[in-house]
Amino acid sequence: MNLKRAISLAVSIAILLIIYSKIDLNSLGRVFANSDMFWMAISLAMVIPITMTTSWRLQQLMPREGKLDFMEANRLILGASVLNMILPSKMGDIAKAYFMRDRGHLNGSLALSLVVFEKACDMLSLLLWCAFGLLLYPRKDDLFWGMTAAVIGGLCFGLLLLGSQRFAQLFFTSFIRIAPKKMRKKLENLQISWQEMHEYFWRDPRQLIIISLTSIFVWFLHLLQIWLFILALKAWAPFLANLALSPLAILAGLLPLTFAGVGTRDAALIYFYQPYFKLQMAAALGILCTSRYFLPALIGLPFLGQMMAAIKKR
Repeated sequence: MNLKRAISLAVSIAILLIIYSKIDLNSLGRVFANSDMFWMAISLAMVIPITMTTSWRLQQLMPREGKLDFMEANRLILGASVLNMILPSKMGDIAKAYFMRDRGHLNGSLALSLVVFEKACDMLSLLLWCAFGLLLYPRKDDLFWGMTAAVIGGLCFGLLLLGSQRFAQLFFTSFIRIAPKKMRKKLENLQISWQEMHEYFWRDPRQLIIISLTSIFVWFLHLLQIWLFILALKAWAPFLANLALSPLAILAGLLPLTFAGVGTRDAALIYFYQPYFKLQMAAALGILCTSRYFLPALIGLPFLGQMMAAIKKR
């Protein structure tokens, strides 16, 4: 384990220790003991349609000559989930690109471009649902208005990067100039991949619409799963409020501070959902939200060897 990963794990443990020092663990156990097993099973099983829809989207992203079948797409998604848990900087998704290259589905630069586009669609879809939820969220104070502005600003910026090749080139060129020397090569490679992505995806508007709508639907399923977790715990928050609050917690978990978002995501859930239920209920929700990442990783363990081989060949 490298130093950065060790520090992120230590930060996660520290945050969890602070959270659980304020919770009666017996009451947390009672929350799970009293939960609705029917809704718990349904909510955990949401991993299946989410993974399958994401795999179908990966198939649609591939050029026709790529010939990626549905089962192999599922293996790639699940294998990447494992690597994203144990490697820094979402390296599992990068490994997915190398694996597609090594299996002869498409060339290396296009494979990386495809993964970049996939992740960009995910982020923009999450921001879209978050912006929609925040605009309708009734309990907005100054902090929530600030977050609403930040989310809408991030969404607009992302859409510009994805929709305007001129804006993207200007952004990358400017950022490369001011970036530290050790980051410049990575940014230059990303700029090349981004340009190739533009050229590939914008030549087929129909495919672009299909991928965009599928990404929005995938993230609707993600947010629906979190709301079903709330029902399973016999708690309550309006679905529209959940569309605002759960994306904020997910975004907090994406900050490069903790191990797989554990700790920051839990703290965000406790803070944002405090108008609707108590501390121990929010902590239980945090555990279930973490399961959203561990379950696909657990299912993907049999495919780990193939993905690690892809990384070693790069």
